Amino acid sequence: MKLLRDTWLIFQRHMLLMLRSPLWVVLGVAQPAVYLILFAPLLKPALASVGANTMSDAYKIYVPGMLIALALAGGLYVGFGLLGDLANGVIERSRVTTVSRVALLLGRSLRDVVTVIVQSIIITVLSLPFGVFVNIGSLLLGYAILALCALSSASISYGIAIRVANPSVLGQVVNNIAQPLMLLSGTLLPLALAPLWLRTVADFNPFNWAAKGLRALFIGNTSDPAIWQSIAIAGGLMVVAVIWSARTFSRSVR
Repeated sequence: MKLLRDTWLIFQRHMLLMLRSPLWVVLGVAQPAVYLILFAPLLKPALASVGANTMSDAYKIYVPGMLIALALAGGLYVGFGLLGDLANGVIERSRVTTVSRVALLLGRSLRDVVTVIVQSIIITVLSLPFGVFVNIGSLLLGYAILALCALSSASISYGIAIRVANPSVLGQVVNNIAQPLMLLSGTLLPLALAPLWLRTVADFNPFNWAAKGLRALFIGNTSDPAIWQSIAIAGGLMVVAVIWSARTFSRSVR
């Protein structure tokens, strides 16, 4: 119970800080919005081979991938905020309190999940004029998958930040992780268009499975096994990432 209470307190604090400067939440959707308007219209001819016969079909394939990319990138880069708090002594001052060390991480991570979900809702609303209409139940399940992905990537970022403790090094490490994960998750184009060897490698990327599941939900194919597979794989990754980062974080702030 103490862990839950402390996590809630830390979450509230970071949410209040975010609400005081909400502009960066909007800025987080600026680049996806540009891709939505300028890049997605090019996809109909490219996606015709995977069943995109209309622009609406193309957007239903593209938007879920973009949301997964948002959860992946939005989580992996949050470690810079933790390094800033470490440099400013915020974490050091928290050490002298009775707050759980694990809660210090989980509260921050849940704030990052809320940020990604809010940004995803904005992108979904912006997609409505392009014919992206999704059943509310499927949409909520899709947001649950995004939450698992965002919590995983944020936890990984915090764990790496604690390990390297240097913004310059963190930037290089995160870029080296984010780029292959992004390319092998089929966020811009479905990996059904890729050669066999690339699809085989991509099967080891949890975010690729998340993209498959989210696309099935947006298309309306609720019987697709990729949906429950994506939930199981994303959930497993989340558990591993949270445990690893929490142990790393708790050991570093004793």
